[in-house]
Amino acid sequence: MKRMELGRSGIEVSTIALGTWGLGGGSVWSDHDSTVQEAKSLLDACSDVGINYIDTAPVYGTGVSETLLGEALKRRRHDFVLQTKCSLNWRGEGGNFHYSRDGYTVNNDTRPEAIRRDVEDSLRRMQTDYLDSLIVHYVCKSFPVEETVGALEDLVREGKIRAYGLSNSQPDDLRAYRNAPSSAQGVSVVQEFFSILSPFHGRDYFPVCQESDTVFQTYGVLEEGFLTSPQFMEHRFEKTDIRSRIPWVDPACHPTLKKAFELWTPICEEHGCSFAALVEAWALTQFDRMSLLVGMRRPENVADTVRCLDVVLAPDEVRLMEDAVASIQVAVLDK
Repeated sequence: MKRMELGRSGIEVSTIALGTWGLGGGSVWSDHDSTVQEAKSLLDACSDVGINYIDTAPVYGTGVSETLLGEALKRRRHDFVLQTKCSLNWRGEGGNFHYSRDGYTVNNDTRPEAIRRDVEDSLRRMQTDYLDSLIVHYVCKSFPVEETVGALEDLVREGKIRAYGLSNSQPDDLRAYRNAPSSAQGVSVVQEFFSILSPFHGRDYFPVCQESDTVFQTYGVLEEGFLTSPQFMEHRFEKTDIRSRIPWVDPACHPTLKKAFELWTPICEEHGCSFAALVEAWALTQFDRMSLLVGMRRPENVADTVRCLDVVLAPDEVRLMEDAVASIQVAVLDK
């Protein structure tokens, strides 16, 4: 397994990270409710192939994902780099309205007192006394950046967290956090949507990550399954399910996407890999400090994902893959 340093934190993480949004279940991921045993099996599979980087968030199932991981990590917490998030909470203590779902109202709050409370709640749910990495889930301009950064740096000094990062942000947000007077360690990672169907935001971000010594962590590289096989387009999901709301569910996109799979088939055959591993390998060609955050719920998903590290794409294969979907690419996604 390839590894990299998370910013300037000294933390070594696997290139592939386990995304646990799906473990949270609920209406946003409606086809399966995970168990502690399934979470344990998933961690076993990750450990077997050298994946040590786990990402979760409080709002993934409003605490469910973190709670499952807390149980699954017992007696092996130190084997993994554990990353969760702050800013989105359902405590009703202020902040900006973000959404209502499954009987909860979630607000976005980046005030120091909210961040500290978020961390304490996550530590309790995951039964640990520190977090390796803490991501500001949604950057919020309603509250002073310097106060947010100050709170994050305080948590680093206290040993509650080892590093911090941003998500759902813009390059100027990274600059603002980096240049805050209280910034010492700096932003170690930005976690942003990026795929062959929506590459523009990431490409705008790469130069700022380079100058900031910050890892770019993708999410959505498989577009919630739509890039795993042509058959996935036949699935139907509940209206509340995230997979029912992204652009590729539109039948108007399907002919182009099906043609892309046809064009990609010989490349998969050449490299002996799945469509999923192929598009993951494509993502890794785009930036040299790329962390691939992949949502996986079964051990077989883990085995297939790590195959992408052995796929070395030629420049003409990269161009062919991109050209096949150029007409249905989108600049902005709201997941």
